[in-house]
Amino acid sequence: MYHWISVPVLLPAILGAAMVLLMRNDLLLQRVFALVSTLGLLAVSIALLVAASNEGPEVYQLGDWPAPFGIVLVLDRLSAMMVTLTAVLAVAVLLYTIGSGWDTRGRHFHALFQFQLMGICGAFLTGDAFNLFVFFEVLLIASYGLMIHSGGRDRLRAGVQYVAFNLVGSSLFLFALASIYSITGTLNIADLAVKAAELPQGDAALFRVAAVMLMMVFAIKGALVPLQFWLPGTYSNAPGPVAALFAVMTKIGAYSVIRFGVIVLPTTHPVTGTLIADLMLPAALLTLIIGALGILGATTLSRLAAFAAVASMGTAFIAISAFTPASTAAALYYMVHSTLAGAALFLIADLVTYRRAHDGLHQSLPPIAQAGLISALFMVSAIATAGMPPLSGFIGKLLVLDALRDSAALVWSVILVTSLIIIVGFARAGSTLFWKAHASAPEGDGATHPAQALSFVAVGTLLAGLVALTVFAGPVIAWIEVTAASLFDPAAYIAANQLPEVK
Repeated sequence: MYHWISVPVLLPAILGAAMVLLMRNDLLLQRVFALVSTLGLLAVSIALLVAASNEGPEVYQLGDWPAPFGIVLVLDRLSAMMVTLTAVLAVAVLLYTIGSGWDTRGRHFHALFQFQLMGICGAFLTGDAFNLFVFFEVLLIASYGLMIHSGGRDRLRAGVQYVAFNLVGSSLFLFALASIYSITGTLNIADLAVKAAELPQGDAALFRVAAVMLMMVFAIKGALVPLQFWLPGTYSNAPGPVAALFAVMTKIGAYSVIRFGVIVLPTTHPVTGTLIADLMLPAALLTLIIGALGILGATTLSRLAAFAAVASMGTAFIAISAFTPASTAAALYYMVHSTLAGAALFLIADLVTYRRAHDGLHQSLPPIAQAGLISALFMVSAIATAGMPPLSGFIGKLLVLDALRDSAALVWSVILVTSLIIIVGFARAGSTLFWKAHASAPEGDGATHPAQALSFVAVGTLLAGLVALTVFAGPVIAWIEVTAASLFDPAAYIAANQLPEVK
């Protein structure tokens, strides 16, 4: 599978450039090539997932320059899982985009979409911290264009806020990388794992500061308190399909924390110790609380979905902060679940908005077309997002609670109480949108809106993924537990890079 490791990065990059240069005036051609490319990405990612499961970590050396001197892509179980999740999400979002006609409302949607996939897949596959920064910038530049797709004052304002926060994060990222390189002389993740453990005492203070700055960058990407302010406004004002694709972007922050926190900065590290975990846990608890209260007080369905994304990241970071194989496995399962559930919720919000011209959560709303089907889809996504049985959200929270059973009672209390608040918030929103609308308002134009079969197929695909996570929870959790265990034993990951220290 050696050369295939580069395909998730090269395929969308080449196609995105071809769309800008050769297909910019032919929407049908863009749709066909985008769908074929994304389905190809899904097929390749599944093949890479199988290879990583059977063969262990594998390194692709760009230009045949070995690590740590050259740029490398590293395929292991974790990166393969996240690339596959991205491909599944991309197929569903692309189907919805085509079915709803969102790609007709602005220029270069499909090219930006492909560049976004390039950046996301590259971030998951890279084995070098500096190239993680490069791929961050690629996906952020593409996301800027997608964020303001089809224009509008509110969307433009939210886009400016989004740019400002991420520019701060990018600057901080460069400072952190420069500091780490000045201390260790390398930015290769596997090489850092070796050299960071052997730092002289005189470099300890600077390395500790650099490590905190690095985690702050990942906290911005993952919408962790107090750096989560950009997310609700950005996601609630973004086009529905774009917000759905963004559901995996916050997971890049969580993925990076796991990758660096386990391999480079473990809790046994002589310099950083448990510093990262000690800072992360209270921030994660506050993130979950703010997300739950935001759901309860949301005035629009899109803001409710955005705060649900904040709450899900809080739950994931609570599990990550323990930095044990069991808690990491629970976090990974929950990250997969929350990506699918969050994306489905954003698409459902877009279905409502398109039929009603807004998604406000207040009474005297007119009924909408296909209200029965949309309300059923909303109910399924709400059950999954809130963590109610029998869907995967319930299993994910049980895994988190079980992994943290030896922690303080405060952690369990926050998770359980916020789950109740989230349930109440979703119940209020659902009754206002679908029940009180029919009881208190005359029929409006939305009640005769034509059905968009492809859009419903896309949402159904995401919800089917949640059902599959539930039905096959046993083998999925077993696979993820092996993945988590391999992260805490990084010898194979380091050896795959063929570093001098492990020859």
